[in-house]
Amino acid sequence: MRTSKAAAAQPALAIDRLDVRYGRAQAVQQASLALERGTLAIVGRNGMGKTSLCNAVIGMVASTGSIRLFGEEIRGLPPHRITRRGIAYVPQGRRVWRSLTVDEHLRLAHRSKRGEWTPEGIYELFPRLKQRRQNGGAQLSGGEQQMLAIGRALLLDPSLLVMDEPTEGLAPIIVEHLAETLRSLAARTEMAILLVEQNLRFAVDVADTVAVMVNGCVVRTMPAATLASDQELQRQLMGVHAQGSGS
Repeated sequence: MRTSKAAAAQPALAIDRLDVRYGRAQAVQQASLALERGTLAIVGRNGMGKTSLCNAVIGMVASTGSIRLFGEEIRGLPPHRITRRGIAYVPQGRRVWRSLTVDEHLRLAHRSKRGEWTPEGIYELFPRLKQRRQNGGAQLSGGEQQMLAIGRALLLDPSLLVMDEPTEGLAPIIVEHLAETLRSLAARTEMAILLVEQNLRFAVDVADTVAVMVNGCVVRTMPAATLASDQELQRQLMGVHAQGSGS
């Protein structure tokens, strides 16, 4: 999805004082962050509010505060309208249809759209999917399902791609391939990427910037290289270190 020159001068995503509550429980507290361009990873241990923040961005949960896409307020819009504004979502667990073939998934997502991405372009990006194009979702490996989920999202021609725990349940070699793919997408397209990830090693390998969440709050935002090179800081903020971090 192309943005106007005026919109292009704004951050791809700007979140300001965001709160998310489930009854009396507060999952996200006064969270603020900005994604100018490139890839921003939100990292933290389980239960820190990462997915709740992600769900607020795509309109899946009620929230207060502000969420702006290229300067335009989108908080409070229903998910289908947020999608039309240029946000595509790759959900945790992939959520592919078991009975539809790979090709049917992609054709359904593309339909009559005339964006940059086509099913043929997805097959070029993921040759394995081309080999499996007539296989149903239930017949795919976890890595193949993740490729399909990403391809399905790209066919919406997004200006912002939101990904929730994309490495969950994947073998290390598939995680490495996924990292290469995301770096390639960031380099060759104008699309910004918001990555919600518990795997710190993957996050700092892929992202330009990292935001750390603790107890629903964004406590620190820094260049990914800064966090990757400082194991003491990793332990202070997350209780883990990137070398060998796979959980």
